[in-house]
Amino acid sequence: MAADTAAAVRSAVEGDVLVITIDRPAARNAVNVAVAQGIAAALDRLDVDDALAIGVLTGAGGGFSAGMDLKGFARGETPMVGDRGFAGIVRRASRKPLIAAVEGFAVAGGLEVALACDLIVAARGARMGLPEVKRSLIAAGGGLLRLAQRMPYHAAMEIGLTGEPMSAERLHELGVVNRLAEPGEALTVALALAAEITPNAPLALAATKHIVEHATEWGLEEGWRRQEPIVARVHGSEDAQEGAVAFAEKRPAVWRGR
Repeated sequence: MAADTAAAVRSAVEGDVLVITIDRPAARNAVNVAVAQGIAAALDRLDVDDALAIGVLTGAGGGFSAGMDLKGFARGETPMVGDRGFAGIVRRASRKPLIAAVEGFAVAGGLEVALACDLIVAARGARMGLPEVKRSLIAAGGGLLRLAQRMPYHAAMEIGLTGEPMSAERLHELGVVNRLAEPGEALTVALALAAEITPNAPLALAATKHIVEHATEWGLEEGWRRQEPIVARVHGSEDAQEGAVAFAEKRPAVWRGR
């Protein structure tokens, strides 16, 4: 299974960025057990490797992912990994920021994988949607839940009820896609976006991600209480002191993650 996992998902380090590629283009990068395990293993690596600041998740061959591999599902495969859930990501992604770089299409579970990331870069003309209702299924991998939080009610209903995809351009207008790229350039634009994030302090990045992720479920009153110990830990860190000193000395900060 280790060899199959390695073949289904490739990881490459580019500076302090871990690029994770779903590599099943002949199967439209559909998610089987090997893909789920490969993504989960890559996220485990991203979480623990102090040399890595951020991850970028993409697909090979001009498409992101068509969702669950139905042939594998028919054979009894369930592409779930522990508490990370479907595709090794939809219920628990990485502790560090994660960018989806979408080319061509991200549909069904493929869109749910992209939505599990913190930022989305998509190529112009890419199509993204949740067609499950066309097969009497429910988009249960977080697609409906996340779209309802991130876009207007009627737009989320349109995607969910029609099963028809929306263009990357429309999703950009609605705030679901952060940046548009020319076809073939989604990964390049995602890496450029990553380069805007990686100079920042790692403790602050992880804490900021955690607060934004949970702010909606907490609400404002509980959010003040929940964020207080998180803020105290980061503001009391060596890195916070270094940030202040580096600013005063007009030099780049040297982060130590503590």
